[in-house]
Amino acid sequence: MNYAELTEYCVGKLVEEPGAVKVEQSNDRNAIQLEVRVSPNDIGKVIGRNGRVINSLRHFLSGLAASQRDKVYIKVPTE
Repeated sequence: MNYAELTEYCVGKLVEEPGAVKVEQSNDRNAIQLEVRVSPNDIGKVIGRNGRVINSLRHFLSGLAASQRDKVYIKVPTE
């Protein structure tokens, strides 16, 4: 399963500039790391109030990954 494409699709539906969404996937020994980059104007929409949106996305992907015996971690750099 390609978690990067799924994440890019989901985040693209949340933001005003879906063309600016970039998801980089790197595989560690024990987990899959996803780094989500969006337009500076859309960071707040991806993170959400008190982190609710990004935490929901993390929960969704973690559940999906667990069914495949994977671990997925998502980072959203704010710089």
